[in-house]
Amino acid sequence: MAPSQVKKRATRKGKTSRSKAKKFVYAYAKNAADGHRGLKNLLGGKGANMAEMCRMGFPVPPGFTITTEVCTYYNDHKGGYPAGLAAQVDKAMATIEKRMGRRFGDPENPLLVSVRSGARASMPGMMDTVLNLGLNDKTVKGLAARSNNPRFAWDTYRRFVQMYGDVVLGIRAEEGEELGPFAKLLDAYKKKKGLKQDTDLTEADLRHLVGRFKQIVKKATGKPFPSDPAEQLWGSIAAVFDSWDNERARAYRSLNHIPADWGTAVNVMAMVYGNMGENSATGVAFTRNPATGEKYFYGEYLINAQGEDVVAGYRTPLSIERLAETLPEAYEELDEIQQRLEEHYAEMQDIEFTIEDGRLFMLQCRSGKRTGFAAVRIATDLVREGLITQEEALRRVEPEALNQLLQPVFRLAELKAARTSKRVLTKGLAAGPGAACGQIAFSPERAIAVAERNARIKDSKKKVTTVLVRVETSPEDIKGMQAAEGILTQRGGMTSHAALVGRQMGKVCVVGASELEIDHAKKTLKVGGRTLREGDWLSLDGTTGEVIQGQLETQPSEVIEALFGKGARAKKARTSATFKAYQSLMRWADKVRTMGVRTNADQPDQCATAIAFGAEGIGLTRTEHMFFGEGKIGPVREMILASDTKAREKALAKLLPLQRKDFEGILKAMGTRPVTIRTLDPPLHEFLPHDTASQRELAKELGVKPKEIATKVESLIELNPMLGHRGCRLGISYPEITRTQAQALFEAGCNVAKRTGKKPKIEVMIPLVGTEKELRLQAAVVRDAAAKVFAKKKMKLPYMVGTMIELPRAALTAGEIAREAEFFSFGTNDLTQTAFGISRDDAGKFIPSYVENDIFEADPFTTIDRGGVGRLMRIAVEDGREERPKIKLGICGEHGGEPRSIALCQELGLNYVSCSPYRVPIARLAAAQAALAEEE
Repeated sequence: MAPSQVKKRATRKGKTSRSKAKKFVYAYAKNAADGHRGLKNLLGGKGANMAEMCRMGFPVPPGFTITTEVCTYYNDHKGGYPAGLAAQVDKAMATIEKRMGRRFGDPENPLLVSVRSGARASMPGMMDTVLNLGLNDKTVKGLAARSNNPRFAWDTYRRFVQMYGDVVLGIRAEEGEELGPFAKLLDAYKKKKGLKQDTDLTEADLRHLVGRFKQIVKKATGKPFPSDPAEQLWGSIAAVFDSWDNERARAYRSLNHIPADWGTAVNVMAMVYGNMGENSATGVAFTRNPATGEKYFYGEYLINAQGEDVVAGYRTPLSIERLAETLPEAYEELDEIQQRLEEHYAEMQDIEFTIEDGRLFMLQCRSGKRTGFAAVRIATDLVREGLITQEEALRRVEPEALNQLLQPVFRLAELKAARTSKRVLTKGLAAGPGAACGQIAFSPERAIAVAERNARIKDSKKKVTTVLVRVETSPEDIKGMQAAEGILTQRGGMTSHAALVGRQMGKVCVVGASELEIDHAKKTLKVGGRTLREGDWLSLDGTTGEVIQGQLETQPSEVIEALFGKGARAKKARTSATFKAYQSLMRWADKVRTMGVRTNADQPDQCATAIAFGAEGIGLTRTEHMFFGEGKIGPVREMILASDTKAREKALAKLLPLQRKDFEGILKAMGTRPVTIRTLDPPLHEFLPHDTASQRELAKELGVKPKEIATKVESLIELNPMLGHRGCRLGISYPEITRTQAQALFEAGCNVAKRTGKKPKIEVMIPLVGTEKELRLQAAVVRDAAAKVFAKKKMKLPYMVGTMIELPRAALTAGEIAREAEFFSFGTNDLTQTAFGISRDDAGKFIPSYVENDIFEADPFTTIDRGGVGRLMRIAVEDGREERPKIKLGICGEHGGEPRSIALCQELGLNYVSCSPYRVPIARLAAAQAALAEEE
């Protein structure tokens, strides 16, 4: 809060409205509480759990909670408070005074309080806290006399002025500086005196610092530090409510999908002191290890400290086991409480505690934040221990947390060292989670060449990996993307080509790193005054979006090692607690979910990966990705450049056996699982070279003049190709393309059936359909090709013809289209683009600000927009089923692997979702959660 606002905000406690008086303040103390954990939405997590611990008889300092409703009122009325709040706060403060035997503002026996936030969803560190509130030049003397410890009193006063000045008065570090004025002065003073720790400061030192801190306040605000405890209290309450909407809180809410209208509660609690000497302490602990999920009491504490010291890193905390030696009675009580809390909540708990002169006080408990590894293990262990059901375990694990189990990871110590040494170059969008490290390759050819060289090298220590660095990727980069360890782009969003294909390949991918200056010609990457060249090492953290200079070591996760590895390490991984927990969770998910889970895959190896992850079929095969395979791009380009149908068919004849072979590989890998093959979709110009040198080379191969190539390329370029001559429009203009693809597909199916004895289940999907007749014309071509192949092969295969619903008109006329379509698959990437009129590749420039300003609830290219795109889907589902009751319905857009979008698909009654191979486990868990939610 700006300094000029302090007095105005602090005196607003008297502002009233005509709203009917109601209960805004809930008091709590040991063995007595107005609230309980069932009132979490009203009291916030902290307030509800404090009340619950009081009801359980635990030693909790008395306090009270101002409800989240007041935060909503405060924000709606620009800092005003509802009628009756001030009186309720005064009454609650009087109750604390009575229980503690002290008075707020009393110079001889002062009561000090803390003022802390407490939203219904845990947001650790995102909002503000003020400790030791109620001190001034008079009450500090009373605190010193009552405690018989003047140094403690002045240390507490120093802390209060520093924290209040930062949190309430807004006196903080300048932009670009790490330390604020209070911390700078404190560090300089200790350095001058030759002191290492705050605990080395004497009473005289602390008195001096309090005076200097007050001078900082006077200079920054033009006013003396507020000495009235009531003004301090209301200033702190306002600061906590204001912090609900600070930048870091907004960012955290956005990342964790926490609604902005929930608001935070404010908790006012009597202070207890961990900084009273060697018989006092403060700490944070977990009932299980939050990193691994192992069941043992885990935590840290500091002797002679207050809470912020533990998390600030000024001093090195001690392991909680040491507390059993230093303060054994307090430890024994704490250990018993943590066990009871976990049993009571049937969940791993994060607790905060303070020991004042040997006496334990509980300051907080909440469900502890944990890694994905720990989340899976804790959930399954709690089932095994009989504390929760399998269904509850499924609800407990965030589907996205499974990413951590599947992706390679950086060694934590190396990552921390890279951040400390400022090797983090920039941050982009974390499009493909995990960790990757490799030499920079500015072209797919470079990445491929390195991969081919690696294949010839027997000594694994001499092999190197690459990170493909591009301004943006295109389908032509597909082999280079496959060859690279990671992908980094300057442009593009979460559903850009790089992001889509990277995730499908299981590649670590960071996109939209707009601070980069990539020059492909010079083969340089510039950022922040540094220049990197091809061959320099680069590391990508696809979980955070960080781009790091240099080489960081990675290792496969235990789950990946167990599923795909060989040898002793893989055998060991299969017996690991993490893999066993993962298997149990997936098994339970499959028992519960009602939607199928398929994969988007274009190659046999992707199919095998997806099957290992539990995929039940293919929801999308992009045939155009096959065209860049070995020996295929030539016939494709020859087909595009053909001047008439005869020449086009001649080129297609060369392509047919190549595509048939690709289809055979996919159909064989999938066995009898359904496979959806999409006919050619992108505009043709994407398959042609656009630079002069490549055009000359192509002209030489085809025996034509370079000018003919350039003229053809120019004629194919469109102002808006994504809404141009592509999809079914290509098939209608050139039916021989669809015919050849269908022939290759059905011949492949018959060949596989003959060799394996298993008949593939084929689904042919026509893209970009907007009218019934478009589908009818293309379906006729497909069915004609199938009939001819079956007659020739003297066998039949089960197949269906359907369409991709990716245009608003298709959704609105789905009833008509369903007369021809045997299935719908929602292509929500393009449906979102066309519904909003937003290019997904350019959306990254403004969508983050739209989300931040609550224009969009979430990025619509990440999570399906329920009100618009979701409504179009609902119309298509209802009208499609009305016309064709047994129509099969699925989704193959990238939303098919996103949990909130999967929940919508469950509500709409879709038969399946389809996603990238590495998102299949996430989709399985999300589908189970959606089914459980529907039951409720």
